[in-house]
Amino acid sequence: MHLYVHIPFCKQACHYCDFHFSTSLKQKTALVDALCREIELQRDYLPNRHLETIYLGGGTPSLLTEAELAQLFETIHRFYTVSPDAEITLEANPDDLIGSSADPTTPLRVFRNYVNRLSIGIQSFHEENLRMMNRAHSASEAESCVRLAQENGFDNLTIDLIYGIPAENHRTWQADLAKAMALNVPHVSAYCLTIEPGTVFGNWLKKGRLQAADDEFAAEQFTMLVQTLAENGYEQYEISNFAKPGREARHNSSYWKRRPYLGIGPSAHSFNGPSRQFNVANNSQYIRAIEKGEVPGTIEELSRADQVNDYLLTGIRTKWGCDLRELTKLVGADFQVLRRTELQKLQEQGWLSLENYVLTLTPTGKLFADRVAAELFVDDE
Repeated sequence: MHLYVHIPFCKQACHYCDFHFSTSLKQKTALVDALCREIELQRDYLPNRHLETIYLGGGTPSLLTEAELAQLFETIHRFYTVSPDAEITLEANPDDLIGSSADPTTPLRVFRNYVNRLSIGIQSFHEENLRMMNRAHSASEAESCVRLAQENGFDNLTIDLIYGIPAENHRTWQADLAKAMALNVPHVSAYCLTIEPGTVFGNWLKKGRLQAADDEFAAEQFTMLVQTLAENGYEQYEISNFAKPGREARHNSSYWKRRPYLGIGPSAHSFNGPSRQFNVANNSQYIRAIEKGEVPGTIEELSRADQVNDYLLTGIRTKWGCDLRELTKLVGADFQVLRRTELQKLQEQGWLSLENYVLTLTPTGKLFADRVAAELFVDDE
């Protein structure tokens, strides 16, 4: 089983981010109390109480104090057993990983007591890009925090990068990839910049202050990403995720493989097979409901079509692909017969491969993953 805990606080708002968070820390103590209470309230949500992975995401979990981390993990261990080899990940910003000049290793030593994997939000090693995105760290901190983490026992870590940032050419992206490879981290996640409505970038786009990179520019950078990481021994096991052999993210892989997981906190999602649950994306409402002993979530019962389409949307993005036998089981009819025309067309286009009953994307198809999945979606009868 898998547990996600959402920490909805950030020092400042990144210009591209549309996740749920607050830049005010006034409710942090009450929120952590509420997270612990929800863990208790939701203790029977999963089919069993044995955890293989724990993931602290956000927001910025690296803003938690040692006392808050201790409180969270004491509660988790009270209601769940945790596998001895569990993957326990904490998302962190570079500036939170570097302590004072007197002892820069203090934050890392604290985190090492609770987690065994770090997900570091680098985004770029280029100062101008970091300023444009309103990241809190500097280019020098981006590089030094990774080296510091490695020196202090974190050999299992991943870094996030963003490509498709508007620019005249690809030189900055090439330099970012070169620096990432020089750090020799076991895992890299790279995402194309998406300009969402309601974000600062979204408002700038409407006002003409920002011009989004075109699809061809972003596709060229994606191709550079795939080639560079392959040349350096990384496998692209999901469209945006690359790992050295055996270093795939176990927690995120559970989502793509339709494993049950529990999401704790405001805006967190949960999945138990027949249904999904979505918590309210409002800190105050979340805290008030939890204090009353209520989980402020909406439950969605999943139809056959929902389950098939969810599997297609996530599974097709991975090296494991989508198994036709599983699709047939979910839909209650022979999927290969049901979507024969679409399957044939996608294979003829060179976007989809079928081998040993498993559908996977071709290298070209990875540029059109959502479109491929949508072509194969089924409707409820």
